[in-house]
Amino acid sequence: MLHIILYEPEMPANVGNIMRTAVALNATLHIIGPTPFNFEDKNLKRAGLDYIGDLKLLLYASYDEFANKHKSKNIIYVSRYGKKNYTTFDYGRFDEAIYIMFGNESHGIPLNILKEHKENLVRIPMVANARSLNLGNAVAIVSYEVMRQQDFYGLASSEVIKGDDFLD
Repeated sequence: MLHIILYEPEMPANVGNIMRTAVALNATLHIIGPTPFNFEDKNLKRAGLDYIGDLKLLLYASYDEFANKHKSKNIIYVSRYGKKNYTTFDYGRFDEAIYIMFGNESHGIPLNILKEHKENLVRIPMVANARSLNLGNAVAIVSYEVMRQQDFYGLASSEVIKGDDFLD
């Protein structure tokens, strides 16, 4: 199972978008606070649409609370300071939980956390003068690579809602 971790996200619309992605991938979303918005924010709800009701969401008041609950987890950290390309990392078999952390929109993941976990640091390649991608896009890019490496295990490969023969 995929676990998407957001470190102190700042923009409710990004979080709503990521909520939809998490539901589409049957992933669990972990949000480490504090956040400058509440979860009743209209932008978050608009971006999350009706998917939010199906979301597996865990909230943490601080990084310390998160770290204490997940000490033994093998977490991948996505940062522009990573030296490994996110596609070359082996995300393992589908029966192993995969945890991937993304930093906030302004500052990313704090340097002390990155330094402590250098061996699990990956980056999304971009041109040299680009600082970052939109958080929702970065989460989707890396999360779908995890699922691709797991042969999209548990995800539908044909239209289920309107029927496989909808275009016929």
